[in-house]
Amino acid sequence: MAESSTSTMAKSDSETEELLDRMLTRLALCDDSKLEALLSKLLPLSISSLSSSSQAVRGKVLEILSHVNKRVKHQPEIGLPLSDLWRIYSETNVALIVRNFCILYIEMAFERVDMKEKEMMAPTLASNVSKLPHQHQEIILRIISKVIGECHSSQIDPEVAAKYRALSKSRDKELFIEHCFHVILYQQPSQSGGNPPGLSIVQANRVAGKDPLKGHALAARKLGILNVIEAMDLSPEVVYSIYLAASADSQEAVVKRGDELLKKKASGVNLEDPLLINKLFVLFNGTPVSENVAPDSRINPSNSALRVKLMSLFCRSITAANSFPSSLQCIFGCMYGSGTTTRLKQFGMEFTVWVFKHAKLDQLKLMGPVILNSILKSLDGYSGNETDMTSRDTKSFAFQAIGLLAKRMPQLFREKIDMAARLFNSMKMESQTIRFTIQEATISLSAAYKGAPASVLNDLESLLLKNSQEEQNEVRFCAVRWATSLFDLQHCPSRFICMLGAADTKLDVREMALEGLFPLKDEGQTLNSDSHQIYPKLGAMLDYILIQQPKLVESTETRGQGLVFPSETYIAMIKFLLKCFESEMEHNSSRKESSEFKTSVQNMCLLLEHAMAIEGSIELHATSSKALLSVGSNMPDVIASHYATKISWLKQLLSHTDLDTRESAARILGIASSALPTPASTALISELISMISGSAKPRFELYYGALCAIGYVAADCVYRIPAVPETTVFQVVLKCLVDAVNSEGATLSSIAMQALGHLGLRVPLPPLIYDSGPADILTLVQEKLKKLLLGDDNKAVQNAVISLGHICVMETSPSHLNIATDLIFSLCRSRVEDILFAAGEALSFMWGAVPVTADVILKTNYTSLSLSSKFLMENMNSSMLNSSKGFIEVCGDSRGMIREAITRKLFDDLLYSSRKEERCAGTVWLLSLTIYCGHHSTIQQMLPEIQDSFSNLLGEQNELTQELASQGMSIVYELGDASMKKNLVNALVSTLTGSGKRKRAVKLVGDTEVFQEGTIGESLNGGKLNTYKELCSLANEMGQPDLIYKFMDLANHQAALNSKRGAAYGFSKIAKQAGDALQPHLRLLIPRLIRYQYDPEKNVQDAMSHIWKSLITDSKKTIDDHLDLIMDDLLTQCGSRLWRSREASCLALADIIQGQKFDQIGKYLRQIWTSAFRAMDDIKETVRNSGDKLCRAISSLTIRLCDVSLTEVAESRQAMDTVLPFLLKEGILSKVDNIRKASIGVVMKLAKGAGIALRPHLADLVCCMLESLSSLEDQGLNYVELHAANIGLQTEKLENLRISISKSSPMWETLDLCINVVDSQSLELLVPRLAQMVRSGVGLNTRVGVANFISLLVQKVGSDIKPFTSNLLRLLFPAVKEERSAATKRAFASACALVLKQATASQAQKLVEDTITLHAGDKNEQMSCAILLKSFTSTAMDIISGYYADIVPVIFISRFEDEKSISNIFEELWEENTSGEQLTLQLYMKEIVLLICGIISSSSSWAGKKKSAQATCKLSEVLGESLSPHHQILLQSLMKEIPGRLWEGKEALLYAVGSLSKSCHKAISAEDPGASTAIMNLLLSACTKKVKKYREAALVSLNEVIKSFGALEFFDAAFPLLFDMCLSASSKKSGQTPRGNDTKDAESDGSEGASIPLDKVLECITSCIHVAHRDDIIKEKENLKHLFVITLSPELPWTVKTSSFLSIRKLCSRLSETLHDSEGTSQHATVASLVNELFHLVSPKVIECIGTIKIAQVHVSASECLLELTTPYWELPTIYWTEVSFKSELVHLCEVEKNEEAKSLLRKCMAKLEKPVEASSEAP
Repeated sequence: MAESSTSTMAKSDSETEELLDRMLTRLALCDDSKLEALLSKLLPLSISSLSSSSQAVRGKVLEILSHVNKRVKHQPEIGLPLSDLWRIYSETNVALIVRNFCILYIEMAFERVDMKEKEMMAPTLASNVSKLPHQHQEIILRIISKVIGECHSSQIDPEVAAKYRALSKSRDKELFIEHCFHVILYQQPSQSGGNPPGLSIVQANRVAGKDPLKGHALAARKLGILNVIEAMDLSPEVVYSIYLAASADSQEAVVKRGDELLKKKASGVNLEDPLLINKLFVLFNGTPVSENVAPDSRINPSNSALRVKLMSLFCRSITAANSFPSSLQCIFGCMYGSGTTTRLKQFGMEFTVWVFKHAKLDQLKLMGPVILNSILKSLDGYSGNETDMTSRDTKSFAFQAIGLLAKRMPQLFREKIDMAARLFNSMKMESQTIRFTIQEATISLSAAYKGAPASVLNDLESLLLKNSQEEQNEVRFCAVRWATSLFDLQHCPSRFICMLGAADTKLDVREMALEGLFPLKDEGQTLNSDSHQIYPKLGAMLDYILIQQPKLVESTETRGQGLVFPSETYIAMIKFLLKCFESEMEHNSSRKESSEFKTSVQNMCLLLEHAMAIEGSIELHATSSKALLSVGSNMPDVIASHYATKISWLKQLLSHTDLDTRESAARILGIASSALPTPASTALISELISMISGSAKPRFELYYGALCAIGYVAADCVYRIPAVPETTVFQVVLKCLVDAVNSEGATLSSIAMQALGHLGLRVPLPPLIYDSGPADILTLVQEKLKKLLLGDDNKAVQNAVISLGHICVMETSPSHLNIATDLIFSLCRSRVEDILFAAGEALSFMWGAVPVTADVILKTNYTSLSLSSKFLMENMNSSMLNSSKGFIEVCGDSRGMIREAITRKLFDDLLYSSRKEERCAGTVWLLSLTIYCGHHSTIQQMLPEIQDSFSNLLGEQNELTQELASQGMSIVYELGDASMKKNLVNALVSTLTGSGKRKRAVKLVGDTEVFQEGTIGESLNGGKLNTYKELCSLANEMGQPDLIYKFMDLANHQAALNSKRGAAYGFSKIAKQAGDALQPHLRLLIPRLIRYQYDPEKNVQDAMSHIWKSLITDSKKTIDDHLDLIMDDLLTQCGSRLWRSREASCLALADIIQGQKFDQIGKYLRQIWTSAFRAMDDIKETVRNSGDKLCRAISSLTIRLCDVSLTEVAESRQAMDTVLPFLLKEGILSKVDNIRKASIGVVMKLAKGAGIALRPHLADLVCCMLESLSSLEDQGLNYVELHAANIGLQTEKLENLRISISKSSPMWETLDLCINVVDSQSLELLVPRLAQMVRSGVGLNTRVGVANFISLLVQKVGSDIKPFTSNLLRLLFPAVKEERSAATKRAFASACALVLKQATASQAQKLVEDTITLHAGDKNEQMSCAILLKSFTSTAMDIISGYYADIVPVIFISRFEDEKSISNIFEELWEENTSGEQLTLQLYMKEIVLLICGIISSSSSWAGKKKSAQATCKLSEVLGESLSPHHQILLQSLMKEIPGRLWEGKEALLYAVGSLSKSCHKAISAEDPGASTAIMNLLLSACTKKVKKYREAALVSLNEVIKSFGALEFFDAAFPLLFDMCLSASSKKSGQTPRGNDTKDAESDGSEGASIPLDKVLECITSCIHVAHRDDIIKEKENLKHLFVITLSPELPWTVKTSSFLSIRKLCSRLSETLHDSEGTSQHATVASLVNELFHLVSPKVIECIGTIKIAQVHVSASECLLELTTPYWELPTIYWTEVSFKSELVHLCEVEKNEEAKSLLRKCMAKLEKPVEASSEAP
């Protein structure tokens, strides 16, 4: 065509015109059938000629084109030359008119080409579309989209997809994608018209053209576009808008596809791409109003469904939030747009929240106020509580937006409280569902008011105070939250709101209120942390509170005033006021002298008195009384003077039910008494004594309070100057207290002792003066105290013990001190820790120099030294520990003696006692002395000895002893000098590293506890096993006395561990202070510290962690510097015989190895794996758990080190070489389940990341994985398969299930990864190992896995496998043949077929021949043959097609196997490999016949003979006479095989003879006329056999032979035998004796008569009658009549009678013919007589059958038979007509017959019978 075009251009205009004229003539004369060929040349030539300037030429062209248009317009089957037209169009320098006409005919041509050409041409059109004129672009793009819809709506061909991907020019691609986007957006126009959503009118017209797109065509076009866009592999940002628009389409199929592609292809879209976001905003908003665009080009907003999806997307894009003004337009469109919905409104609010959160501040300033006004307007539009969920969500987002805007632009709200009031009101009004959102917004708004003007803050105070008491808890919470966050701690109104909130019913409100009052209540704050807080002035706070509630200072003497607040509010108020008081005292102690402050204090006292109202809670009373005492301890003069006049009010409190309140009241009474004159004080004491010494015993609480008060008041009296005389009141007090000690119970006795102690703090207690003489107080109470100290009241014991210490403070009498020490030491076996601490405190008071004064004890809230030191576990504060203001030491021998006695008792008896309780008591007391009296000179001198003692006690089993010993080491370190500190550090390091000196021996006695109870179980009789005596007894009972040494060894290990733990406690406390002294020991310490940080004992962990943090500043650097030491220690300890060490080492290793590089850890990889596996199989569960953790850590490390993307290739190979062989040999083959699973998981992950580093290990890895498929399978599946038959499961289904499970296992996933890295070099090692696996692999999954892996391998390497095909085929074929499992057979057969594709011709031929041979074998070999052939034909068709002549006969014959599982496969093969059965059989008939004959003649298998016979039947049935050329060999083979013994299935030979006779009877008769007789005789002989199936087959075949050949002599040959068979069968059924000459034959049949199929016999007789000569019929007439009579007897089944009816009908038909043919002959009378006899003999029997059998089919058949009997009878001459005896019966049957067909036949019979009756009546 190119040549013609050129030549046309070269011609002159006249020549062109002439040429065109001739072409027009040809066109006019051309038939339609040849028009397409003509147009292929004419049309390009004509259109090209339009470039001519000649009007004549153009006119001729237009004439031609007009003619063409008329001819082809209504004949779409006539094609146009599309390719040539496009070529002309694409040529450069083509005239515009030519292009215009080309484009018209191109559009027309596309309608007429086939689909394949369309889809291949469409991408070509798109390749340069950007260079085309705009109008042509539209046409071309419409053509392309139409083709896409027609061709690609379901799928796209890969070749076509490649063409679309090849659109190289970006502009072409952009235009195409833009058009696709517009097509997706296009919607079917509505009837009402309207603008297209998402498009402009111009864009919609460009998509649709002249006719709007509708329905299925539009959906198909969209689906096609989606498939093409997917195939183009574009970036997510380019395709996202298309998929998004599709997901919101009106067509369900498009929506589904769009959603699918969104998830599949665009899930990774960058939502921050500005171009994408701008495009989507245009889609949502349409063309902005501000743009000057023509109306038709203005883009309309998209539909609601798409806008909803767009909004959900905008709410995830920060770029969208910063796209002003599009974002603002979007928000207003959602809220107020014409087509908005409640869902869009909700999204609009959500997007508003997003914008407020992420928009840049400069943009937010522009749109924030506008949007805020819009939000408020929107909220005003809602009415109260909304029930609609969407409306509630919209409101929720609105409030959330306000909260965010308040954070970003607080200046919008700061000047007024309107928004705050609005939100608080909304919380009251709105429903519970959105109240929480409003609460969050309100909280956010609070930050906006920070720094607000004073007037605004004042308004806020009122607002908050009002709302703090509202009903809604959210409102109260926000009010309190605002109060705490908006105002500082000094702001009195806000703190008052917090006080009110402290009593709220809601926990969160209470917590917030308390946080506002006490902001440093968090854990970890120091005691002095309040000093950093600036509290309001006490006076200011009190004044505000009293302004709000003046009644707070009102109280009565009887405490009957009412409380104006809940108790919780009072408690919070009092605590906060106390903080204010303490803060003011601390920062300005001189203020307590000012009158203003004193007035504030007095007001506070009044408030506290008011809080003591009777209706208050116990907690409130305790808090108030303690607050009074705190004020009193700081300003005793003010309190004393204030309460000196309120003694009676205080005395009331002495009987309070709360102990703390009584104690505080007693102390306040003591302070107040100091302001009383001596007489008044004496009177007060007397009054208190009288309360308890009267005749009536007072209430317990009063007694308790009075005793306390006596002690505090009397102590103050004896201390004042001048003191109360001893001989008067003092003696009375002492007697009263002594009497109380001796006479009262434990609690009151202890309180009386406490009172004596308080006196003893001031003065030595004088002896009591009795008439008999003076008596020492301790002597008087000694016995009582002994009993008290042995009692169960621990609190009473503590009070008593501490009071002994107080009494001895000023005591100088040796006897008194000895009594006290004896009483205290008697508690050395106490197990109550609090008692031991109390005793230690008492000993410290006895020792002297305790850092506390009597005033602190008597006039403050002081409780005990133990509480001050947190029970010896924290140092006393420095002011106490370093204070020299302790008691003035009392010198004298008695005090020195008592100190020596205490020292001797501790060091000689208690600390090294054989009883752990005594050692514990000694430790507590020694530490008490060290802490409380550490600066005493005697203690300073004893520090070395104290250090040794504490060091020895570090190994104690008792945790308290151990902890206190380590604490003691820390205290000693603080107290000691430089040399002592050095010695202490060395000793601790030695203990930690296990090289410390031997401890001082502790003598063992019988009841010495060696182990804690339960540590090593129970004794043989179930008793305890922990003391030395019990251990010795057990060793003797077991006959192994030396066992006691092993017990002691265990105890030593336990003690060593305990020593380390104890040393760690001490070490952690001194590490920071030790500083550089520890640096030389770090090399030894660090490995052990690392390990001990993971010790199972939590206390050891904590202690070691403290040491580590104290010693090490840069943990990572330290570990890296000492990594080798650490690794050596940990790996060694992983094999320790101590489980603690094993567990700790594994856990430490798991942490240490994380993040390490190969050069650091590579040499330890194998050892770590070994340690991990050993730990995972440990005897102890916790060690196993730590092993699991180590295994996970080393797995992660190994995977990283072996991943070539994360590690250098060389290092990756080294790591792989180290780890992979170990895992394959030691891990996967382990007997431990967890180790196997972990190993497999790691190997799989290694295979994923190792890449080519895996190749050297492929052979080992693949074989290991294949073996693991079976070895790691759940053994339960094997068990189930063995018993599958018993439980009704199909073995094959179970095998498939097992294989399916194995394919989803990690092993198979690893094998898949191995396939990906195989190369030709790897095959040298891999294939021999696979061959070995084929030979020796065991287990279903393994063998199937080997086969499948070989299949994948061959597919992967392709022709590289050729050197190994011979070996593989030699192994795979026997594997298929010998396998018993069908699934395994299929797998090996598939592998065999894939290898066959790469095999040589000789190898292929041998394999096919061997496979074909299998079909003659046993069932297994036949199955193998079927599976192999199926695999060959499906996989290697190109190779196997050359062997069809050998394969097709085998497939055909094997279709007839008895085994369904085999025959079904061959049936499938036949269906798959034949185009048509008849054609295939004709094509391979010779080969099939030869194979059949060969099997029948030479096969020893009966099954083979049977299927060959069945194949012969099928051949005869399908081919018919076409089989004639081969009938002789088939017939000979069959007839030769039929004689002889019977075998199962032999009847198939008979059927084959019958089928062959039916199809080839002409050829058989033509070739050998006697063959039919031979066949007849053979079948008649077979009919005499006694096997039912065989006899039946013989009868069926005989029937076919008789009908096919139709020889006259067949009747004589066959009828006698058939008649005898009928007689024999009927006689057996009816019980009759056969007729004379048949007796012998009947006897010969014997019992077999019952097995004769009478219906088949009758069918043969019918066929015989059909072919018989009439003379032969007449000759046998008697037998025939007898036959019909007996076959119609009632005893026989209806099926036999139906066959008999057919025989009768056939006989009647023959007799009727004979009547006509013999008319006028002598034979006529004989025939007429037979007809008459037959009618009268058989007709009643037939009528009887109709009457007795109720089967419609029988009625119809019998009626037809009766009609056939009546017809010849009706035709007889009148001389034969007689009266029909059964006529009335026939009439009755006709009347009652329900079957219409039978009734009609009966009526015909009756009609024929009427004529003979009428004739007989007219006869003379």
